[in-house]
Amino acid sequence: MLKILEQDPYLRPFESAIQGRYDYANRKEYELTGGKSLSEWANGYLYYGLHKTPKGWVLREWAPNATAIYVKGDFNNWQKDEAYRLQPVGNGVWEGSFSEEQMKHGDLFKLLVEWMGGYGERIPSYANRVVQDNETKIFSAQVWNPDKKGAKPAKRKAFKGLKPGAPLFIYECHIGMAGQEEKVSSYEEFRVNVLPRIAELGYNCIQIMAIQEHPYYGSFGYHVSNFFAASSRFGTPEELQALIADAHSRGIAVIMDIVHSHAVKNELEGLGNFDGTPYQYFHDGARREHPAWDSLCFNYGKNEVLHFLLSNCKYWLDVYDFDGFRFDGVTSMMYLSHGLGEDFNDYASYFSGNADGDAIMYLTLANTLIHEVKPYAISIAEDMSGMPGLANKRENGGIGFDYRLAMGIPDFWIKYIKEVRDEDWKAGHIYYEMTNRRQDEKTISYAESHDQALVGDKTIIFRLIDADMYWHFEHGHSTYMVDRGIALHKMIRLITASTINGGYLTFMGNEFGHPEWIDFPRQGNGWSYKYARRQWDLVDNPNYFYADLNRFDKAMVHLLEEYLKPVKDQYGIHLPWDAKLADNEGDQVVAFMRGKLVFVFNWNGNRSFSDYGILCPEGKYKVVLNTDAKEFGGFGLNDDSVEHFTQPDNLFKKEKKGWLRLYLPARSAVVLELQK
Repeated sequence: MLKILEQDPYLRPFESAIQGRYDYANRKEYELTGGKSLSEWANGYLYYGLHKTPKGWVLREWAPNATAIYVKGDFNNWQKDEAYRLQPVGNGVWEGSFSEEQMKHGDLFKLLVEWMGGYGERIPSYANRVVQDNETKIFSAQVWNPDKKGAKPAKRKAFKGLKPGAPLFIYECHIGMAGQEEKVSSYEEFRVNVLPRIAELGYNCIQIMAIQEHPYYGSFGYHVSNFFAASSRFGTPEELQALIADAHSRGIAVIMDIVHSHAVKNELEGLGNFDGTPYQYFHDGARREHPAWDSLCFNYGKNEVLHFLLSNCKYWLDVYDFDGFRFDGVTSMMYLSHGLGEDFNDYASYFSGNADGDAIMYLTLANTLIHEVKPYAISIAEDMSGMPGLANKRENGGIGFDYRLAMGIPDFWIKYIKEVRDEDWKAGHIYYEMTNRRQDEKTISYAESHDQALVGDKTIIFRLIDADMYWHFEHGHSTYMVDRGIALHKMIRLITASTINGGYLTFMGNEFGHPEWIDFPRQGNGWSYKYARRQWDLVDNPNYFYADLNRFDKAMVHLLEEYLKPVKDQYGIHLPWDAKLADNEGDQVVAFMRGKLVFVFNWNGNRSFSDYGILCPEGKYKVVLNTDAKEFGGFGLNDDSVEHFTQPDNLFKKEKKGWLRLYLPARSAVVLELQK
């Protein structure tokens, strides 16, 4: 019996389905590799595409329906030229060799692919450098050999990953909108200006969005055209490598959003109809187009597609030294319905015949490959369905991700803030929502990500304070709405981060309550960059509450990173579980303990409590974090230098527990450390 069935007996009625997906992945892996490792097999990027050789250049492409392929570019005035014709070498592969005189660094080029009854210009499927003309807006591949010009790739720093099981603190970011100016920011500007901020805050992992090249900037990078090309709108490959090397030198892991759930429909920029057939990389017929995303759906049942996508995973780990991936759109991949209109309210809904076995097999092999290439790699699944085993080990019968996003948590906060009056916030319910998860899987918790910061939605701070942010966010000028919003912003983050069983994520700027939404340049806003940036000058101004919120985020991350030490249990290496100490709905107070830390939250907006009793392990306690501290934009109603001693209670003498008596100001949380 697979271990996942022992860990969760409720899965046993579906043993055949779980065993079936496990066996399918094993069979497919052997079929692909012949018993060798996936890492040895997934080397498509070393064969296909344009490569420099001692004799010049070699270019290979897979296009089984093509009848002829030519290379057009700056070097032949973009004309069809027999000197630049590729030759078929079998199995749908085309190859051409060219001298150094025929191609040089910086040249733009494309393929002219011909097929029976038609032809089209295409960018090579493995192109590793794609650029856009500023005037025509046309994308082309680019010959890239910077060493010839004297440039050198970034020197890699020795980085062996984060400590196994250590909590992840992820800083989700977008390079282009990371700058203060109204423009597309660069890899180098991010490295110099933003990376030090992340390091100072204490985040140990960066998750970078929109790395794979995409035609439309406003897609946030989720409509990918060129899977092996780092977006040139942010700079050069070497500058991205330098950014990653710099992060590693600071002890920060770097992962990227990888989009293998779909591809842009564009034929001139992407893979759509590449060799004249709609089904080369994608499904044919009704399954080809995603019904909600206006994109194309990969056919994970084709070995050539598996080779392309698995090679893509290895490419980013090998060439750029990324430390893993956050896989986008996993729900869409795993179900024939793409998860649309599904509620997934019981286990049967996962095994009802709606699952896409090929996609699940691909994700299983992808996780195997990733950890073969880098054993310490991080893989995170964006899944809304709650598929059992998604973040469980493959050998246990799982799909092999290290973490899954706790996507229900930000939805919970939005609903609570929008629909529930402050006096009806239930402390125990909040705690339950933060800790309601599978024990055999690790999750990434977050109060808000980039999704909640987009136009059409609102960040937490803006939901709480609204227009008062524009006029009353300076010290000495706050209103009730500002005071309430600042207090809840800190408490929401603290309870979300302190209850993690894997990691915590924030999106760039949200840690200090960035006031503006995200709106990429588009026709509707006059192609403005005003809201596609981050206003760092706000957090750097000590007169504003943004600086206080930023200080709190830094204190919170450093505290949790220091105290949440991983332990090994029956499920592997995990963070220690929470122990709830108090849950009083009438008072809106909840308290819990993790390791040596006691967390006490008073969600009550109307009442403060004196000598509030929390039953804890006996001993001396010291305050190590207080959301109400003045340095964090609070009122400073407590003297946090005071040491707290438990008062004995004969009823709990054998358990060695006593009562902590605390003053709990309204809308505040305090963290105490057991000193014994």
